[in-house]
Amino acid sequence: MSDSNISGSVSATAAVHEALHTPRSRLVFQGLGYALLAGFTRYSLYELSFFDLPMIWRGLSKLAETVHFMLPPAAHGRTLDFVWAVLETLAMAFLGTLLASVLSVLFGFLGAKNVISQPLFHFGIRRFMDFLRGVDALIWALIWINVVGLGPFAGILAIAVSNTGEISKLFSEAIENVDRGPILGVRASGANLIQTIVYAILPQVLPVLLSNCLYYFESNTRSATILGIVGAGGVGLVLADRIRVMAWDQVSLLIIMILVTVYCIDNLSRILRSRFIGSSSRGFQIGN
Repeated sequence: MSDSNISGSVSATAAVHEALHTPRSRLVFQGLGYALLAGFTRYSLYELSFFDLPMIWRGLSKLAETVHFMLPPAAHGRTLDFVWAVLETLAMAFLGTLLASVLSVLFGFLGAKNVISQPLFHFGIRRFMDFLRGVDALIWALIWINVVGLGPFAGILAIAVSNTGEISKLFSEAIENVDRGPILGVRASGANLIQTIVYAILPQVLPVLLSNCLYYFESNTRSATILGIVGAGGVGLVLADRIRVMAWDQVSLLIIMILVTVYCIDNLSRILRSRFIGSSSRGFQIGN
């Protein structure tokens, strides 16, 4: 019998032994957990009218009527306005992500235990990052609209604030998991804290930062559309206006333009990842 077969038999035997000798209290808690899950599933399905077939049928009928009005897509002389709105959304996503990325470098290093080990300071920075990402970008947009007024500037600030909390957390965790070898080597040569960060830590975490920023730029291209619906500018504002007046053929054209834009951004992001971070095909593949 091969070593792999022996190890597999041992693992299976251990699993059976653990299942047969599970404490009764643990079984009771597991049973309660499954019962709560089943009860909440029932509440979600039935109490929220998930299986209200007449309502679903009426909704499908209205959906069919709406799709009929959306075809064929048409601009009715507003093509340039639609293109400008899409470009405005792209600018919102880009500037918001760029601002968040710059701030995340600062907060990422401040929030890493191996850079600043003072517990009280570290606790304060981490909770501040929790606060920033704990409030959804849509809520931040409503707040900034009341501060700076309607328009894309409020959307940029909403994206930047929300993303700063999210990217900073990812960045600080990446810094805490860097290889200590280069750090010890740089310090042994007499480098100070800033030099250690620049020459030993930053080169290790820069690919992580770039990868996350590119992903958030993709995501923010879609998020900026939603922010526009509440008045933060961009194509979402135009889309909400066309829906209000039931200009469904223009709505369908805007949706197509948004989908094409997101598709182009996704492909551009993939190319940039491959160029600056490295192709994922060089990594581990499950099929091999």
